[in-house]
Amino acid sequence: MNSNEWMKYSLGEICSFISGTAFPRESQNSLNGTIPFIKVSDLNTNGNERWIDYANNYISESEAKKLRAKIHPPFATTFAKIGIALTFNRRRLLRKKTIVDNNMASAVPNKTILDSIFLYYLLLTIDFNKISSGTALPYVNLSDLERIPVDIPPLSTQRRIAEILSALDDKIELNRQTNATLEAIAQAIFKEWFVDFNFPGATGEMVESELGMIPKGWRVGKLGDFGEIVCGKTPSKTNENFFGGNIPFIKIPDMHNSVFIVETSDTLTHEGALSQKNKFLPPNSIIVSCIATIGLVSLTAEKSQTNQQINAIVPFRDILTHYAYFTAKNLKDQLMELGSGGSATLNVNTSSFSNIKCVIPSDYVLSSFEFLVKPLFEGILANQQEILSIAKCRDELLPKLMNGEIDV
Repeated sequence: MNSNEWMKYSLGEICSFISGTAFPRESQNSLNGTIPFIKVSDLNTNGNERWIDYANNYISESEAKKLRAKIHPPFATTFAKIGIALTFNRRRLLRKKTIVDNNMASAVPNKTILDSIFLYYLLLTIDFNKISSGTALPYVNLSDLERIPVDIPPLSTQRRIAEILSALDDKIELNRQTNATLEAIAQAIFKEWFVDFNFPGATGEMVESELGMIPKGWRVGKLGDFGEIVCGKTPSKTNENFFGGNIPFIKIPDMHNSVFIVETSDTLTHEGALSQKNKFLPPNSIIVSCIATIGLVSLTAEKSQTNQQINAIVPFRDILTHYAYFTAKNLKDQLMELGSGGSATLNVNTSSFSNIKCVIPSDYVLSSFEFLVKPLFEGILANQQEILSIAKCRDELLPKLMNGEIDV
């Protein structure tokens, strides 16, 4: 790093922070406008991992004027500034002019000093947990952000740094898109065969069942017929030796937007996992969230355990794996209905989960389906593992590029 080329600033000297706009309930849930109105939940939407490309709410120009909404320009970096969401340190780039709600804010660079993409990566190096106030409801004051000191290289260096990091994120994004396509192909085959009943060898001969008309030779069973049903459990938290090992301990937040679980926020030691050894799940177990957030479905990538909010299906036979996976994904409405049961918190117990009725095709059709889709899922897993590797590389490079330790 050439110290003569890097300049010291406060963030407020090189970018401006724009707060969000209150989003009246009566203006929400519309897709008819031209201006995205994003909420904190949009930061988690699949496809919005770096750029905001999808929004669940849009409003018109006239409605924006009526609300006196602040317009956030393209290439601004947006983030949560209040609530538990800020602790996750998520930053997103805006693709087009956007309005954000009042739990969020955006940073807009002074383009004579600061590159927009460089600013995005710069903000990723700042841990909001260290500057937030409040306990029950954490928040960040924009004035505190403005005072943060930063070292900034010349624009040409900023752009080279941004190009290096963007190339890694581009590859991650490509892998995600490829995985979405691979799963969509498998989903389309599932629908063609098991919903439309247009499968190899189909004769069109149907028989009555308690779930409606099904092909002759198929039967009605229950989820418990697919495999052993295992409800997860959390080892005693009073024993610190149970946590921090290399055995994945899966919780519901680990499941969002993940076909396979390749990374978890918590892990168990060998000792911790052995304290509940009947809770081990082998690779390719189907896991389903059944408490509070209901209906998320993923596959285990390696030997794992889960907490008590997750029920798992450990397939009796390999030919059942991906049929059971898509069957579980199609049960969300039924799981929600089962889980409501008059309780404030949605909860599907293991017995109810195991006894959910479903159609079980013939072994020939199941084997044919598994033969077709298994390579697709192997590709998804390989891509997810590569994403994890690239992300770790990016995260190691990020602070070194941002402090000039690596010369570009």
